[in-house]
Amino acid sequence: MADQAPDAPALGVVRTAVRGAADQEPDADAADEVVGASATGREAGAASTVPDRATLRLALVVGGLVLAVLLGFGLGRINGGGASVAAGGPDSVLAEHTHAPGTGAHAHGTDQDAAAEAGGLAISSDGYTLRPLVAEFVAGRASELRFQIHDGQRRAVTRFAVVHDKPMHVIVVRRDLSGYQHLHPTMAVDGTWSVPLTLPTSGIWRAYADFTAVADDGRQTATTLGVDLVAPGDYVPRELPSPATTSTVDSFAVEYRGVARPGLTVPVDFRVTGADGADPALERHLGAYGHLVALREGDLGYLHVHPEAEPVDGAIRFWLTVPTPGRYRLYLDFSTGGVARTAEFTVSVL
Repeated sequence: MADQAPDAPALGVVRTAVRGAADQEPDADAADEVVGASATGREAGAASTVPDRATLRLALVVGGLVLAVLLGFGLGRINGGGASVAAGGPDSVLAEHTHAPGTGAHAHGTDQDAAAEAGGLAISSDGYTLRPLVAEFVAGRASELRFQIHDGQRRAVTRFAVVHDKPMHVIVVRRDLSGYQHLHPTMAVDGTWSVPLTLPTSGIWRAYADFTAVADDGRQTATTLGVDLVAPGDYVPRELPSPATTSTVDSFAVEYRGVARPGLTVPVDFRVTGADGADPALERHLGAYGHLVALREGDLGYLHVHPEAEPVDGAIRFWLTVPTPGRYRLYLDFSTGGVARTAEFTVSVL
């Protein structure tokens, strides 16, 4: 899914509820003290052409402070410091990239390989670890998914940026790509996330945590972590549906248009039509007019997909980057009449 919008201007609203020390402006009083100390030194020099030892000592101290501030600023710039700088995996590359109307399939130079990488394949990445507190469920029984995100010091993370209107997106799907669920858990003060979850059938399920963590220094890291969940019992894999360009959900027909190509970022459009043949009034859902999740058959690699801010010729447009040939399952969440629905598509990438 995706995360801040590397490839489109409106992946979602990004807000940080808690600002870290790196977000704060330099202390004005401290700055005044430094300037005041320099002025005092200059005044003393004016009173005598031969400065005394106290004046020289004060000048050296002030000069050292100024040098330390300049060096610290320079190192911060070199290291990419700053609360607004996003770090991490493929969800954070090309964060400021946008597409002009009429743009077609294209690459992003040296950032393209990173942008095309699939996420959600590991429980740990980019300095963060997904720690499930429960991983076994009874098929068909209502339960609760609980987990924490730990940082490199094994501390539970409690600060997250709001992306696509939520600080945490959880995607759950069975290993055969059936049973898709898009959930939004809530976080307790100790950093434990929880959300009601029912795994309808037996088998191995994959859960993805898609988030942007905010470190103590204000740096933001967007990443997607994944873990397997188990529902013991007889497991009969479902054959992946054949590729198709139309999908029906409730009384709505959804048409898919686009040709995904390995290693390139391409536009893909989805047009929703009502039972009467007219285009329904699309509503914003999770900060945009649609939300798209793409999973790769086999390893269930999770692809980042970025929406346009507004419909294009009445269609919901996304920018999709696939890393390799193969079959992918696309899950389009859209909203009409206050109800969110999901249309599913199988896409074959040659």
